[in-house]
Amino acid sequence: RYDVCREGAPAPSWVAYDRQVLRFSAYFQEAVHEKREEKYRIRKCTILYYLEDDSIQVNEARQENSGIPQGTLIRRHRIPQPPPNDDSFYTVDAFNVENSVTLYGRIFTITDCDAFSRNYLTKTGTKVPGPESMEPEDPYFAHRKKEASTMQPHRPYEKCDTLKQFLENDRNVLRFYCVWDNSSEMFGDMRELVLHYFLADDTIEIREVIRANSGRDAAPKFLHRSKVPKDVGALHKPGEITQRTVLNVFGPMGHGGRYILDSLKTGAVEKEFYTDADLTVSAKINVWGREVTVCDMDEFTAHHFNSKYGKEKSTPIHYKQSEAAKAEREIPPYNGWGSEEDSKANCLKLIAQAPKRDFIKFMKKDRQGLDSHVLRFFARLDTNRPIDMDRCFIISFFLSDDTISVFEPEKRNSGIVHGKFIERSKIANIGGKYYSAEDLFVGAVVNFRSHQFVITDADEYAMTYAEKHRAAYR
Repeated sequence: RYDVCREGAPAPSWVAYDRQVLRFSAYFQEAVHEKREEKYRIRKCTILYYLEDDSIQVNEARQENSGIPQGTLIRRHRIPQPPPNDDSFYTVDAFNVENSVTLYGRIFTITDCDAFSRNYLTKTGTKVPGPESMEPEDPYFAHRKKEASTMQPHRPYEKCDTLKQFLENDRNVLRFYCVWDNSSEMFGDMRELVLHYFLADDTIEIREVIRANSGRDAAPKFLHRSKVPKDVGALHKPGEITQRTVLNVFGPMGHGGRYILDSLKTGAVEKEFYTDADLTVSAKINVWGREVTVCDMDEFTAHHFNSKYGKEKSTPIHYKQSEAAKAEREIPPYNGWGSEEDSKANCLKLIAQAPKRDFIKFMKKDRQGLDSHVLRFFARLDTNRPIDMDRCFIISFFLSDDTISVFEPEKRNSGIVHGKFIERSKIANIGGKYYSAEDLFVGAVVNFRSHQFVITDADEYAMTYAEKHRAAYR
C-alpha cells in the first residue's frame, strides 16, 4: 500500500508518466544468404518506449506474402545495453532521431518520431533533428510490388463491389401496400399484396394478405425474394445472360485455351430491373406479367423517399374491400328429436358439442334432503274439445336446470293412455325464450310443444317459493 504524497513532494514515475509512451520509427538491415534474388532486407519497425518503467517494445508492420514472422519482435520489458555496459538498461537518453540502438544484436536506426515524443524530448533539453528523408527501401519488395502491379489474373475477373451498399442498408426494408386486380379472369378478384423492397441488394419480395375463410391456401410468399425485371419478354437460353463476357483469344476450347474479359461486353443482354425510385404511390409495376398497383407505403418508406429524393408522401389509394354484411344464420325449427339444445348445437358448429350446464346452479338447486327444488303445478288443456276438457296434468319445473316435464295422471274409463306427456327438457315459448320459474304461476297460460295449458293450482312448495321470491314475479 502506498501512502498519499505530501503537498509539494514529487509524484512517483508510475503516476506521473502513466500511459505516456514515446513512439519512434526505425529500421534494421538483415542479411540474406540463402536466396539469389536478394542480398539483404530492410525491415521497418516501430519502437515504443514507456516512460513509467523504462520498458521497450518493438513491433514490425505485417507485409503481404513476406514469408517471415512479423508483428511483435520484442515484447515489452527493460532491455540491457550491449557489452561492455550490459549491467545497465536503456534509458530515454539513448533514443533520438538519427540515433542507432542495438537491441539483442540488431542495430535499429531511428528515422522519425511522433509529435508527442518530439515535444517531450524538446522539453527535456534534447535537440531533435527533422525526420530522416533518405530512408532506405527494400529492393526485393520494391521489385515484387512492381511485378504485382503488372500481373493479370489467369481467370477473367471484373470487380463488382456491393459490400458498401450492404453495410449501409442492411435490414432497411421499404414496405408498400399493393393490389393486383385479377377480376378480368374467370373466378378472379382483387388480391391484396405487401411488397418488401430490400435496400441492401435491390431485391423485391411480395406476400399476399389472405383473409380468414377466404378459401385460398395460405402460401408463404406470392413472389420469392429476387430482382424483378421491367421488361419480361421471352425466356433466354441458358448461359445467354451472364455477369461477364469472355472472349477466346487462341487455343482450344476448354482446358488449355486463353481467354480475356471483354470490357465492351459485346453481345451481352442488358436487363433493367425495378429500383426504389420506380415504386411510388399509384405506380404500376409488371411482376412477371401481373400488373400490380402501389396504393400506400409505411412511415419508414415515406421518410426514405423524403430524405433521398425529396418527395412528400402522396395521397394513398383506397384499396381495401369493404367486408360484406354477414348474413344472419338461420336455425331450422325444432323437429322433436332429442332436446332442443342438442338439435341447436348441430347447427352452430361443424362438430357438435353437448350444451354446457350451469354446474354451480345445479349444485345449489339440486335435491337436498326434504328440499326438492321442484315446483309442481296442476293444469288443464285450453281447448273446446269435449274429450280433452276433463284431462288433468301435473307440470314439474326443476330449478336446478330450468327443465320442465308434464305428466298426465291415470283416469279410469277415460280411454286415454296416462303417464308421461312431455319428456323432461327445456321448453321455449313462442318468442324463442326458455320458460323460467317466474313464468309459471296460478292462472298463467303456457304453450308447451303446441299444447296450450292453463295452470289452475300449485303445491305447497311452489306457493312457498313464490312467496319468498315475490319481487321476481312482479
